[in-house]
Amino acid sequence: MENKFVDSHAHLDDERFNEDREELINSLYENGIETVLNPGADLNTSKAAVELADKYSFIYAAVGCHPHDSKFMNDETMNIFRELAKNKKVIGIGEIGLDYYYDNSDRDTQRIWFREQIRLAKELDIPYIVHDRDAHEDVFKIMKEEHYSGTRGILHCYSSSVEMAREFVKLGFYISLGGPVTFKKAKTPKLVAKEIPLDRLLIETDCPYLTPEPFRGKRNEPKYVKYVAEEIAAIKEVSIDVIAEKTSENFRKLFCL
Repeated sequence: MENKFVDSHAHLDDERFNEDREELINSLYENGIETVLNPGADLNTSKAAVELADKYSFIYAAVGCHPHDSKFMNDETMNIFRELAKNKKVIGIGEIGLDYYYDNSDRDTQRIWFREQIRLAKELDIPYIVHDRDAHEDVFKIMKEEHYSGTRGILHCYSSSVEMAREFVKLGFYISLGGPVTFKKAKTPKLVAKEIPLDRLLIETDCPYLTPEPFRGKRNEPKYVKYVAEEIAAIKEVSIDVIAEKTSENFRKLFCL
């Protein structure tokens, strides 16, 4: 039987899928994908994620505001996210976090709304999905300060050190690896893949971005998550069957599916 994978982070609502979205989604199962989590990045994409999840049984949604757009956040927006999260297909808050690479929103604003959205996840008792780019220390500081009994979620497309990954795991988080783990010069994701226990790893595409080798430069799609799995299997010296089974099991455990 062919392996079936969970893509724990995809943006199928992205405009790059506008021309063939339905065809692509309908072909996912035959291409080895059994489940997809589609997080929002702002109010519109969160609504789109929920609509996709409502339409397809194997797609789930998360709702939230990416740090890029935190300058547009307010209490009304938070209340809309709260209402969207009542949908049974919404299983997380995200993607949320900090991005100090682009600084599209000022850092104080990013930090404020990161905290507020963590508190929303706590209020709703669902996991949250973290975007962290060049903000590792502040992300960890806020997550530790906002830690609560039952804290859980994903460090998506993880890019920090092995040492910090261990600390995130202690906080109750899973480490998700995507296309960069396949890049020849990407040493850190490979070290993380080797060192982090298999029962704390997830795989993702972050499509349409971060396409893995050998398709780097083309539009990423959920079916390419198997190349992420293959690389991790090689690094950990286990079969791809083990990676497929364990990462899918981890996903179901995290989101109580």
